[in-house]
Amino acid sequence: MATLHIKPVQSLDTPELAWYLTLKRVEEHERAGVLVATNAKVVQRLLASRFPVASALLTPAWLEKLEPLLRARPEEIYVYVAEQPLLETITGYQMHQGALAVARIPPQPGFELLLESSPRPLLLAAVEGIASAENLGAVVRSCAAFGVHFLIVGETCGSPFQRRAVSGSMGTIFEQPVVHVESLVEKLTALRARGVRCLAAHPRPGAKKLAAVDLRGDCCLVFGAEGPGLTDTALAACDDTVEIPMPSHMNSLNVAAAAAVFLYEATRQRA
Repeated sequence: MATLHIKPVQSLDTPELAWYLTLKRVEEHERAGVLVATNAKVVQRLLASRFPVASALLTPAWLEKLEPLLRARPEEIYVYVAEQPLLETITGYQMHQGALAVARIPPQPGFELLLESSPRPLLLAAVEGIASAENLGAVVRSCAAFGVHFLIVGETCGSPFQRRAVSGSMGTIFEQPVVHVESLVEKLTALRARGVRCLAAHPRPGAKKLAAVDLRGDCCLVFGAEGPGLTDTALAACDDTVEIPMPSHMNSLNVAAAAAVFLYEATRQRA
């Protein structure tokens, strides 16, 4: 059972609440190894996860709803209680809904450990150059929904633990294995050496149609930046390029939408 320290607050101008007041300082949070959950659903998933919870900032109504989950935690947690108008000065009602929490990011399993411990046939995803934290979070959410064993986040992507990515994942980042690597191309090459097919989601002349590609064996689906797609080096590191056929003048989707389509097709084939 958690030890809860419940403290009413009338002002946010206190050192204990610093993480809640620096939501835009992404790098600072990343260096400190913390994340901030900023909506009620994400906070609930955080409290049900293995991530160590440091504190929560709640309205009285949300304290009443979340107290059983808070007390079921194993650690010591500081719970700051404030009225809704005070919380709205941080991010706006639509974002936090009266419930926020700070957690420590635990050490994440490395690439080799995830590869060795994942069941076969492998279904992996990899991303390169994704600048939008919301899109990265949505990719994480699709990976969790469709049973991806782990997501490889390339060196040119942001952190999947930054606030907007955590919100975009709807808290599935707390359960979906991810590994942030220093060289995506190096990891794709290592996968291919072990017999894992690396398939680039990239529309171009000669690309295979998604439904015609066999996705039942070990494979890694690779997704690129929102605008330019995958770089030439990433494409060269893949076995083949695959596209979603579109009977219109369009030839691509937002990366988060494309990832969902590709992963759905992979799980459909495997079912």
